[in-house]
Amino acid sequence: MLSNPLIPVALAALALAAASVQAQDARPAGATTNTTATEQVIVPQVERRQVKRPRYASSDFGVGLYVGTYATENFGSSRVAGLRLAYHITEDYFVDVTYGRSRISDENFRQVLPGGIFVNRNEALSYLGLSAGWNLLPGEVFLGRFGARATQGYLIGGIGSTNFAGLKRQSFHLGFGLRLMVNDHFAVQADVRDHFYTLDLLGRNQRTQNPELTLGLTVFF
Repeated sequence: MLSNPLIPVALAALALAAASVQAQDARPAGATTNTTATEQVIVPQVERRQVKRPRYASSDFGVGLYVGTYATENFGSSRVAGLRLAYHITEDYFVDVTYGRSRISDENFRQVLPGGIFVNRNEALSYLGLSAGWNLLPGEVFLGRFGARATQGYLIGGIGSTNFAGLKRQSFHLGFGLRLMVNDHFAVQADVRDHFYTLDLLGRNQRTQNPELTLGLTVFF
């Protein structure tokens, strides 16, 4: 006969615990004790509002002015100035239209020929060109404490028309250039182009090469 009254209580607790363990083992896999677990406890009350999307400028168009030197074959170099209009189709490709003017002198020929080559001592030269360009070398340059600025080295080529000494000729040009972005809307642009066209001012039809070096400022919008 058990003399300690706590022993029956302890034995009863152990029996209840064993029965609980057996009941849990007999429960099917995946069963849950809470039948409302799949129900959402808190339903959010979100008020939808209309959001106006900001419009950012694409800055695909560029307008610029340039000055430089135009070297006319057989007649030396002279100053040139012009206007440039460009459209950037993608980050890699663009097209532009250029119009330039210069005045060419036949002073060297007048030292040998009394009448010179031109009717006047100086004759106007103008050209209109349509070009396609490829931004081949994107990069950046560091300008001291002003930080880094984006650059684009590109190849360019196209066709056009050149009017020189009253003669209008179809022309072709090839070249390369470098564009330095001052900020999102302004760029400094340097170009080297070689213009090809035929002339017969010296008594024979001759294909000429006429290099041009220019520096200008372009505004993007």
